[in-house]
Amino acid sequence: MEFELWMLLGIPFIFGLGWIAARVDINSLVYESRTLPRGYFKGLNHLLNDQPDKAIDSFIEIVKLDPESADMHFALGNLFRRRGEIERAIRVHQNLLARPDLPGEQKAHAQYELGMDYLKAGLLDRAEETFNLLVGTAFEVQARRALLEIYQREKEWRRAIDVANGLQESGAGARQKEIAQFYCELAQDALVHLQPSDAMQLLDKALLADRSSVRATILIGDAQLAQGDTEAALLTWRRVEQQSVPHVALVAQRLMDGYRKVGRPQEGVNLLRSYLAEASSIDLIEVVFKAVIELDGVEAAKQLVVEELRRNPTLLGLDKLLEAHLMDARTEVWEELSMVKNLVQRYTQKLARYQCSHCGFKARQFYWQCPGCSRWETYPPRRTEELNVMN
Repeated sequence: MEFELWMLLGIPFIFGLGWIAARVDINSLVYESRTLPRGYFKGLNHLLNDQPDKAIDSFIEIVKLDPESADMHFALGNLFRRRGEIERAIRVHQNLLARPDLPGEQKAHAQYELGMDYLKAGLLDRAEETFNLLVGTAFEVQARRALLEIYQREKEWRRAIDVANGLQESGAGARQKEIAQFYCELAQDALVHLQPSDAMQLLDKALLADRSSVRATILIGDAQLAQGDTEAALLTWRRVEQQSVPHVALVAQRLMDGYRKVGRPQEGVNLLRSYLAEASSIDLIEVVFKAVIELDGVEAAKQLVVEELRRNPTLLGLDKLLEAHLMDARTEVWEELSMVKNLVQRYTQKLARYQCSHCGFKARQFYWQCPGCSRWETYPPRRTEELNVMN
């Protein structure tokens, strides 16, 4: 390969340019680090060492020295909010908004942070008003998410549906499950006010949003029952098995009551026993246990619980077995059995809870929306002891 002389001379020249560029970058970085206030590094160090109180003191010093520093105001306001000093956070963000020279993007940022302050303080009306001002800005999506939280807290389900649809259309993530739940909330309210026809229309929309919504299916059965069509309700509730077998426990009592109402209680027991064989559940055992005692007697109920204990040994199941034995126990052993049952029951009361899979919040009853973290459909339809046995 032949090289031209000018190519050989050009190599040192290129290396020289690279050296100069590197020196310029290094010098500029050193210069910038020298221009940053010492309080900035002190505050950052305190944050890294999990000392927010000392970090706040350092950042306050910087703000006093440089009142025009918007970024430092944002950092300070967020720290105040995290510490629960909401009034101070509000003042910081209000002071930012009062500056006439604040650029548009930073103004929207300050508006959003102020809305979050109001939200944290529980001032939902002010928060809603503040977030609505952010439509058409770079913070619109974040503001809509905050508005969705507000409308759920206030149980403004129609507004929540509108906001959730808007978020979906903007490409901010799927919201079908939440939208279906909002329609279910409206439908449940309609059923409480004896308006089953209105409830049916709302539930159709819920299933349109989420075809797999178990709650919508259950409520459709409730609406059909309210309209006097028990057979249709039974068929609807049986569809829950096709959507989610574990959720059958939630409709077990409805199914049993429905079959009693149409005069076919044994058919109801047989159906629930088939569900039990497919997916054992303490709540399901509870319903079948009572129905078997009513139709077939105590001995049959004992046999039912023994079979379930062999397959799925739990203290909750043992409690049911002791209850069955107490029903026909001889007088001389009744007191001892009662004492054992009471002892077991003390422990089962702690285990007979539902637990949110997201935040761990435990509750005696099943919730579609967790009271702890406000997320939807995070409660498995099984008690905590059953989940531990399965794991």
